[in-house]
Amino acid sequence: MIPNILSIAGSDPSGGAGVQADIKAISACGGYAMAVITALTAQNTQGVSGVALVAPAFVAAQIAAIRIDIRIDAVKIGMLGAAPIIAAVAGALRGLDAPIVLDPVMVAKGGDRLLAEDAVAALRDLILPLAEVLTPNLPEAAALLGAPEVRRRADMPAAARALLALGPRAVLLKGGHLEGDDSPDLLVWEAGELWLEGPRIVTRSTHGTGCTLSSALAAWRARGAALPEAAARAKAHVAGALAGADRLSVGDGTGHGPLHHFHAFSP
Repeated sequence: MIPNILSIAGSDPSGGAGVQADIKAISACGGYAMAVITALTAQNTQGVSGVALVAPAFVAAQIAAIRIDIRIDAVKIGMLGAAPIIAAVAGALRGLDAPIVLDPVMVAKGGDRLLAEDAVAALRDLILPLAEVLTPNLPEAAALLGAPEVRRRADMPAAARALLALGPRAVLLKGGHLEGDDSPDLLVWEAGELWLEGPRIVTRSTHGTGCTLSSALAAWRARGAALPEAAARAKAHVAGALAGADRLSVGDGTGHGPLHHFHAFSP
């Protein structure tokens, strides 16, 4: 049976990130994708030029409409935008028996802020405790912890454990912002930890990497993979999508292009 995965995130009209990337990643990983829109954005490979948040009550109504009719096997949460939307999503998901993967989207690839600064506390207090897995990059981890950004691989375990103490049942801390030829990620849960190694793939087509990783992880969890296997498969999917991105021709090449989500199916 094909599992149903719900993405709760913002819309990216250029197709590189947000629910558009989530739908592609979930589909490529064998799931049926559904999407609740939290925000409309005006963006392309160059950056974000506008954001219009959806009314919190309507975000909750979208989730409610799905819950009364469709089985949800996993949830991926991305851009939430503001504290009222965070509260609405937390309330709408209450009692749901399905793994939740939280990608704490705060800043777009080009540097545009996608989460109000005063909403970080709401995300920390209301959504993190619902999450099976939190998937921050190093700047997002620093923002959630109110601490300096980790610069060394050796400091990642302590940061991941500190994030774990905020309530999620596991943390996949992404090391892509570290310097060097490698891009290590660290999966930490109460009983253990696992390094997910990988070479750094040099490309400008990195728009939507966080969306893709978290969505692929949610899809593999919905398919029944144990968390370490799901994380490893999600990382492998992102690596393949980055490596295959040069097959696409999206944007003028000076911005951040999208990943090739269907690299495994493309000749």
